[in-house]
Amino acid sequence: MMITMLGLFLASKILPGVTIVGWGSFILAAVLLGLANGVVRPIAFVLTLPLTIITLGLFLFVLNAAMFGLVAALLDNFQVAGFWSAVFGAIIVSITSTVASWYIGPNGRYEVFVLRRR
Repeated sequence: MMITMLGLFLASKILPGVTIVGWGSFILAAVLLGLANGVVRPIAFVLTLPLTIITLGLFLFVLNAAMFGLVAALLDNFQVAGFWSAVFGAIIVSITSTVASWYIGPNGRYEVFVLRRR
């Protein structure tokens, strides 16, 4: 949740079309985005699988933008100006999550690997 909040914060600071007001809105947006990605997105993915295959996976950007826009539609203090703002906002959240997952282990802890040559 903290990583998603960081991604939402970066998206709101980098993109002029994404506005989130208040820390409570960041927390609620992160929770709702997690729920949308965990419940709604798999159903939408299965329903749009032929379109995803035809577009060689590019439709997943639209699906991610839809989840981003859905969360914005549910919250009053979270505004997305349009489709491209939702696409780029979802990309920023995704990149933030990917980079953070490089440093966070499966147990949710910061991990450092030290290799010693003998």
